[in-house]
Amino acid sequence: MSRTLPPSPVGAFVFLLLTAALTSTARAVDWPHWHGPQRDSVWRETGVLAAFPPGGPPVRWRTPIAAGYSSPVVAGGRVFLLDRPRSQTRGNTGGALKRMAEPGVERIVCLDERTGSILWTHEYDCPYDLSYPSGPRAAPEVDGDRVYTLGAEGHLHCLEAATGRVLWSRHYPRDFAARTPLWGFASAPVVEGDLLLCLTGGDAHTLHALDKRTGEIRWRALPPREPGYSTPVVVEAGGTRQVLAWDAEAISGLRPATGEVLWSVPFKTKLAHAIGSPRLAGDLLLLSTFFDGSKLLRLAADRPEATEVWSIRGPSETRTEGLHSLMGTPFIADGHIYGVCAFGQLRGLRLETGERLWETLAPTTANGKPARHVTAFLVRHEDRYFLYNELGQLLILRLTPAGCEELGRAQLVKPTNRAGVREVHWSHPAFANRAVLVRNDEEIAAFDLTAR
Repeated sequence: MSRTLPPSPVGAFVFLLLTAALTSTARAVDWPHWHGPQRDSVWRETGVLAAFPPGGPPVRWRTPIAAGYSSPVVAGGRVFLLDRPRSQTRGNTGGALKRMAEPGVERIVCLDERTGSILWTHEYDCPYDLSYPSGPRAAPEVDGDRVYTLGAEGHLHCLEAATGRVLWSRHYPRDFAARTPLWGFASAPVVEGDLLLCLTGGDAHTLHALDKRTGEIRWRALPPREPGYSTPVVVEAGGTRQVLAWDAEAISGLRPATGEVLWSVPFKTKLAHAIGSPRLAGDLLLLSTFFDGSKLLRLAADRPEATEVWSIRGPSETRTEGLHSLMGTPFIADGHIYGVCAFGQLRGLRLETGERLWETLAPTTANGKPARHVTAFLVRHEDRYFLYNELGQLLILRLTPAGCEELGRAQLVKPTNRAGVREVHWSHPAFANRAVLVRNDEEIAAFDLTAR
């Protein structure tokens, strides 16, 4: 006859100590910027699950919010995002190329990362005159005790992260004579040293650097043109630090301290479809756009200079050759490119030539059929990728030159927006502190991705 012994108090104490030790060695990481801590879409946190449990990852919390495309960011125990309370429009009900005039407000929301409870909000009047008027686009930017936000009509705010108190504000149309782009301002502000970099457009210059403490203009650069929708990145290349700014006409490298243009390569995009961020790997810089295909540049090692390696454009966005990305930024890994093309095809390409090696629609569409503007976002973690698709599903994938292997799939939230007749969800997730945070037009939710 067997019997179960009561747990030893000493054994239980040792178990708790071991658990605490293991937990402490699993490095927790915030997600304070667009595309993560190093702005490269790589999640470097440890202690993350390799496969989803039955039924998907556990829900930490869900909190009702309003409509918008703004990605959440996470820093210092807080979650920040923007939304549009009382918005009645979902997607492009007026047509993708038609502006819609709509009164309303925008709101900046701060939540407790642990519980999802709303800590503070800041709301301001913001009538819209743009296409897809569901809500704000750009992700917030957190820097120490401050958070910077940009609304769809160009309202830039610097707020105290703890309280939501407005420290200073700018308005792109008023201060820079910038006209709101057809699909709204979407380029997130970027902190670089004591500067805040803003791709504004305007009647005199396209890129402005503001004093991050006061909002005063420190320098202006690039000739006046449509700003596009891409967020700048800051890199070390050619022996110097450079701001890589991609607007509707060109990709340029600038000196951060002064705004001096170090080099510029033309890349005119139809309808200003410069949306994904420039992607740098080693000395190679990749750009990809919906109508105009992809361009690969090589940055010189000994001076700030860029030369074209290849440029590949299909006969049209419906008949693509290499990669025509829309909102998602492609990845460069181990001599290959992985990205989502114009109609949803997840593709692998050879980096040195742009030659397509494989494609699949299985991770991105509900029925395995292509559709215009299908969107999915890739984040790398160790030797695999998390793909978040427009259906509100999170997938774990292994991407290699041989193809795509699906390791798991979980439905997190429902798609609440529209693109034509299709239900979609177009907001980039945040990966922080062994969790994924996703939002749609009704809620934001946190799901536990801790390895068990």
